[in-house]
Amino acid sequence: MKTEDKVSGPVSSRRSGPLSGDVHVPGDKSMSHRSLILGGLAIGTTEVEGLLEGEDVLCTAEAMRQMGATIVRQDDGTWQVTGVGVGGLSEPDGVLEMGNSGTAARLLMGLVASAPFNSFFAGDASLHKRPMKRVATPLSKMGATITSRSGDRFPLCVTGRDLMPIEYELPVASAQVKSCVLLAGLDTPGITTVIEPKPTRDHTENMLRHFGAAVSVEEREDGGRVISLQGQQELRAAKVVVPGDPSSAAFLATAAAIIPGSDVTIRNVGLNPLRDGIFQTLGDMGADIEILDVRTEAGEQVGDMRVKGGLLKGIEVPPARAISMIDEYPVLFVAAAYAAGTTTMLGLEELRVKESDRIAVMAEGLKACGVKLEEKEDGLIIHGNALPPKGGATVKTELDHRIAMSFLVLGMGSEEPVTVDDGSVMETSFPGFTQLMNSLGAKIA
Repeated sequence: MKTEDKVSGPVSSRRSGPLSGDVHVPGDKSMSHRSLILGGLAIGTTEVEGLLEGEDVLCTAEAMRQMGATIVRQDDGTWQVTGVGVGGLSEPDGVLEMGNSGTAARLLMGLVASAPFNSFFAGDASLHKRPMKRVATPLSKMGATITSRSGDRFPLCVTGRDLMPIEYELPVASAQVKSCVLLAGLDTPGITTVIEPKPTRDHTENMLRHFGAAVSVEEREDGGRVISLQGQQELRAAKVVVPGDPSSAAFLATAAAIIPGSDVTIRNVGLNPLRDGIFQTLGDMGADIEILDVRTEAGEQVGDMRVKGGLLKGIEVPPARAISMIDEYPVLFVAAAYAAGTTTMLGLEELRVKESDRIAVMAEGLKACGVKLEEKEDGLIIHGNALPPKGGATVKTELDHRIAMSFLVLGMGSEEPVTVDDGSVMETSFPGFTQLMNSLGAKIA
């Protein structure tokens, strides 16, 4: 994106007419991080098509460059990643800056835990508040040393060394912690095993297989899974086609669903069954969503999505579904504000420790926009009346990209404009959000 196209400072969204168009969203953030990390370890040159060029992913790219990988963007928009081999990372000259990205931080902490040097990590003010104990604990059990601020917070240092394989049962289901442990196991002798109580997004397992790693997944009778990785095997370069990010598509799908008369098609959306909870939930609320041309690319299910506007109804969202849509709850709260009746969304404690306390921040902003709700420790109960919210508020984003985009979606149909205090945070995951939405008929300025 051109520098002059980037958004900074306050951004306002006001009521639009029906949205319409046929578009692509940026590449999946989770897969983009992993393609750079595994491509940076693989023997040979990996071509990555559709990489998300947001600030979060670019932090991962720069960190991998600092540790010896060659990562170059081609003129046609593809990326070439030449790896150093498993065990071939070099000590970085400076601090590994993670910006706002908890994913980059936790995955790369696992990656460097087996490297024989010190790795210093830092990030922005938001990331410095986020707890890292959930990854520090298993890495310490494997033999790495983590030195951090109080509360296991950034900035911190990972002192890597020869690790011992472990069998680690996740206290709480988390794809980031699972992936951190598996990445630490890549250069660890023997078999590293992670047991998760509930299935979490499996991009790491899929992509490890894509690069030739020996990974097995066993389904347990209680619904959990056992993932095992054979360590100290070389990875081989493999082309990666990154699908559109379902988390980004959720903003477009919600906007189309809440604005009557809308008709929007989103191409090449990732439909991993462990990531599609938001689309299931919008469908349960009565949204008109049609999935077209389902196919498989690089081990991931992909398809096109057509969404038409209409009346939504309040529902009780199953708490068990949270793990498949935890990042999409802020925009689901917006959908609930437009629905007829009460929408109950509980079991969301994880939202308290994201880029912001997303439950508290969304509750405060929604109330300021005239939405009736009840805030619980583990979620929100929103009372909609099928009428557009009043709007008219300026919302503090708390450096959270999903908060910013969610309230801009709210403003597309509200009676009065909605303003967010800082639009620059959207660059972390959805560069070009404003331009893309306006191309569909939104009025964001």
